[in-house]
Amino acid sequence: MGARPGARSVVVSMLLGIALMSGCSQTKGWLNSVRGSSPPSDEEVILGAPNADEYLKELHDLSSGDPALQAEIFADSKAAAQLTPNPSTNLRFALVLATPGHPGTDPQEAQNLLRELLTQTELMTQAEISLATIYLKSTEELMVLDSEARRLRASSDSAQRTEDAAINQRLATVETENRRLRRELEDAESKLEAITSIERSIRQQDQ
Repeated sequence: MGARPGARSVVVSMLLGIALMSGCSQTKGWLNSVRGSSPPSDEEVILGAPNADEYLKELHDLSSGDPALQAEIFADSKAAAQLTPNPSTNLRFALVLATPGHPGTDPQEAQNLLRELLTQTELMTQAEISLATIYLKSTEELMVLDSEARRLRASSDSAQRTEDAAINQRLATVETENRRLRRELEDAESKLEAITSIERSIRQQDQ
């Protein structure tokens, strides 16, 4: 199932933001290496934590529109979060849930997980914190858009139902009027037939 135009724009915005974040991180690392200094970072302290590129690649694959690949990524991230729960696996699963355009998308659950993760940032790398923050903001905006879309659809449906009811009422009124006119016409025809019969009888008597 492909992403809707609005959902696709959200994904593009998120990926652009992450790409910029990753680019800044790489530039900073290059500058540090040129200067001959290597200050400690969160990535060095938290061993085993994936870097931003790993998250980015999986999110790009998830947005490819390939149902089999999407199902595989969703199942793998969910299993990892359940079997080995930690900030990295939970973040990975939250990002999958937050990405529109696949059957496993669940913005509400993604929002809950991301908010919880951002309460324990001491266990996350700076890249993970940035990812969680970007996706939380995007998910909140997406939920607002979905809510507005549902409201507009409901309003449109309600207006359509009201219009349909008015049309049906007018049709019923017209049908009732047609039945009344038919009865009056039948009565008039019966009276005319009676008058014609009387006139015929009179002419016959005169003859």
